[in-house]
Amino acid sequence: MHPKKILIVTNGFYPEISPRSFRATELAKELVRQGHEVTVCTHFRSGIEAFAAQNNFRLLDLGSLTWPKPVVKGSGIELLIRRIVSRFSSLLLEYPTIQLIPLIKKALKNEKDYDALISIAVPYPIHWGVAKIWSKKKPVAKTWIADCGDPYMGQENDTFKPPFYFGYLEKKFCRKADFITVPTINSIKGYYPEFHHKIKVIPQGFRFEDITLYNGSLNQDKIIFGYAGMFIPGRRDPSEFLNYLNSLDENLKFEFHLYTTTPQFVTPYVEASRGRIIIQPIVPREKLLYELSKMHFVINFENVGHTQTPSKLIDYLIIDKPVLSVTFGNLQSEIFQDFLKGNYQQKMILPDKDNYRIENVASKFIALIS
Repeated sequence: MHPKKILIVTNGFYPEISPRSFRATELAKELVRQGHEVTVCTHFRSGIEAFAAQNNFRLLDLGSLTWPKPVVKGSGIELLIRRIVSRFSSLLLEYPTIQLIPLIKKALKNEKDYDALISIAVPYPIHWGVAKIWSKKKPVAKTWIADCGDPYMGQENDTFKPPFYFGYLEKKFCRKADFITVPTINSIKGYYPEFHHKIKVIPQGFRFEDITLYNGSLNQDKIIFGYAGMFIPGRRDPSEFLNYLNSLDENLKFEFHLYTTTPQFVTPYVEASRGRIIIQPIVPREKLLYELSKMHFVINFENVGHTQTPSKLIDYLIIDKPVLSVTFGNLQSEIFQDFLKGNYQQKMILPDKDNYRIENVASKFIALIS
């Protein structure tokens, strides 16, 4: 195949630790490996220039998000007010990531002659910014692929639905994009029906050969299991499960290790756990997978609905550990007890690993480029 000239526009990128950063970073590396000319437009971060040189892609500075984030600190009524301001400035105004729209306009003003532009959300202002400058008269690229993680207007796992007026921005980018890519077939339901014909399913992808897993003996003195990901109260909610763990006989030897960016939702349960619930610091993905591979099994906290699929399931697939899926409001303690005994008959069934090999994922993107 003739090499393509590809522009990736993304807010998240190496060395940031997030699902969208992994998506953009792995895709850029693999497209270069397959012989394509890649430019990545993103925020400059420490170490990113050396990383780009090492992996043979060009960098284009997206600029920095300079609008100040609402500060959430203090106590009592002050803390409550700050939390409300932070939450609703994000919900009602998409603040501060709405600044991405003018940043993208400035960064891409002189870019042209690409075979494809791949914009990667979240946050969705990435797509909105590209839609703002996308023009048939002066195209940046022949083909625009808008890659999405979770749906925006059709999301099911936030406490509040996005305001109706953001639907205008969603429809605008969906009309202009040639293709919309989503990670699972169930994600399609989260988008307006008139755009379903544009949607292609391309899952998250990783280079399995880059991952080192633990191959020693598992701990024989206690059962060790873990979870990696964020929490959402009332949805991806751990409270029922953690209360159950803390109710178990104190002589039952286990450790539950949590790697999360939302520790505030689990901290209240740690002290009562008598050392059996442990919050771990956030670590690079390669280190995380190695640590999870030392455990007996891992936990998945289910989302509400079916349009959003936790990206952590791909990590769990890579480490090849039994997965116990926990649904808030429907705790099945007998299945957990089976897991403690090494009976994994009720483990979560995961898809074929080959679906997530980065070489296959990158080829699916290339197939969309005319």
